[in-house]
Amino acid sequence: MSILAPGTVELLAPARDAATGMAAIRCGADAVYLGAPRFGARETAGNSLSDIATLSDFAHHYWARVYVALNTILRDDELPQAVQLAHDVAAAGADALIIQDVGLLASALPAVPLIASTQMHNDTPAKIAFLQASGFARVILARELSLDELGRLRAAAPAIELECFVHGAVCVCYSGQCALSYAIGGRSGNRGACAQPCRRAYTLVDATGRIHGSRKHWLSLKDMCRVDDLGALLDAGLTSFKIEGRMKDAAYVMNTVAYYRDALDVQLATRGLRRSSSGITIRDFTPDPAKTFNRGFSHYFLQGGNEDVTALDTPKSRGARLGQVTRVTARGFFLDSATSLTPGDGICFMAEHGELTGTTINAVYGAEIVPQNLHEITVGMLIHRNFDQAFDKQLRATRTRREIGVRMRLCDTACGIAVQVTDVDNVCAAADIACEKNIARNAEAMRATLQRQLAKCGDTGFRCDEVVCATAAMWFVPVAQLNELRRAALAALAVARAQQRPRPQITREPSPCGAAAPQSALDFHGNVLNATAAAFYRARGVAQIEPAAESGLDLHERVVMTCKYCVRGAAGVCLRRDNVAALREPLYLVDEDGLRLRIMADCAKCQMALLLEAAM
Repeated sequence: MSILAPGTVELLAPARDAATGMAAIRCGADAVYLGAPRFGARETAGNSLSDIATLSDFAHHYWARVYVALNTILRDDELPQAVQLAHDVAAAGADALIIQDVGLLASALPAVPLIASTQMHNDTPAKIAFLQASGFARVILARELSLDELGRLRAAAPAIELECFVHGAVCVCYSGQCALSYAIGGRSGNRGACAQPCRRAYTLVDATGRIHGSRKHWLSLKDMCRVDDLGALLDAGLTSFKIEGRMKDAAYVMNTVAYYRDALDVQLATRGLRRSSSGITIRDFTPDPAKTFNRGFSHYFLQGGNEDVTALDTPKSRGARLGQVTRVTARGFFLDSATSLTPGDGICFMAEHGELTGTTINAVYGAEIVPQNLHEITVGMLIHRNFDQAFDKQLRATRTRREIGVRMRLCDTACGIAVQVTDVDNVCAAADIACEKNIARNAEAMRATLQRQLAKCGDTGFRCDEVVCATAAMWFVPVAQLNELRRAALAALAVARAQQRPRPQITREPSPCGAAAPQSALDFHGNVLNATAAAFYRARGVAQIEPAAESGLDLHERVVMTCKYCVRGAAGVCLRRDNVAALREPLYLVDEDGLRLRIMADCAKCQMALLLEAAM
């Protein structure tokens, strides 16, 4: 069972709502994902069933797909509601469901493919093979995996589709394994309500309380950008490339989708692969991810573990780097490089007090830049533009569209004429009218009229690439009749495309047993919150199951976060390479409220765990 046709590849975009999803598809996305009305891992990004239906109708015209996220873990009383919601979103047109809770696997779900959420922590060959055997059509892989690891996963489960993130915000913890937000404030990431304590500022201290370095955002990471890695990911067997950002606005989504569409198409062409949807985007802007929200970029361990992935100074968006301040005057400042700043743009910089500070540009006189707030800007300061007014205005006013190429053929019928239309997917339709056949007095003028009127596709989502006149003679056809034929033929083509749209064949049946689980015991990180999920795992050989943290566990003195990234490495106190003689172990991260997280380095795996200390 697969979602994509053989030889096709998917660019997958986020949608916080139907309008954003449609904008993503216009810019070239092959599929979009969005939250259901409830039970999505972004609690504030739910969508109504009517909006899901609207987006699905729009997407399906281009043979693009809509995936709906039902990827929280569920209480026993919520499971029946989630099952009913799964049927409702499938009826609204969803092409697949993204789930985390295995309790849903043992339930009577609708006949749509299932996608294993990255919240299931999909990072080992054994786990991927188990999910394939359990009925998933696709797995969303852990972000931290290297190219070598991705290749091993592909070999372990050749029949399942592999989806990976290529752009956007990165969770510092292994996805689905973070309990920090819930432990300190009751807001669970696995229930869609993460408070993002990883973006807070912390002080790094040793066992004596001695502070190491300055207070920083030690758990805040740069955003991911793997646009230069798309070819390598294709060669590793990945078929769906995902952009993160279900909370982002349409401008961000359009910009990012267009950027990756251009890059991915180049890689597909060199490998004889195809897009997994139809239509060509005609846009009126040049994409640049530096011009919309970003914390700086990294490849996030794709090539190994030596990359700097941190955004320690601030968790906020800095935008594009402009240059360093060389001179400050009474009204403005100068940079060491030319800039395209204009009034209304926003700039930001690290102020002397250590926090990211911003201001708006009031005027630009030659090379002198006049900001609204000058008093914190000093010589040597690095300036970024975090709001490009002209680019934002261009995106918001864009007339970008997506069109499916068609060929039109005018031909004779026994009692009149017909227009036959064939699209790029070889879907055909026709419309005809009964009429008298009179030879046109001016054949060339009539031919030009035919070409002009039949090519007018308007806002139908089609674009006429060719008009062929195959009638026995150049008949005179009134413009009104030509317009009627064109509209009817294109309407019939839209119906035919809906009927012939590729759909996966679902053979999954709920079953109480199946392949053995890769683990014989699960602690609270297994995220088992309901009895049905527990029964699912027991039937597959899991003998010991601790309930999920959200059952009400006290997580003090428990590991609440495990990360590929290690604070010690970023701080220059790595146990493997740095001199740590002056420090008394263990080390801690301490926030402004006195919360203490003990750093537990696993040097063999080059990873870090954080243990939540009990209140003093």
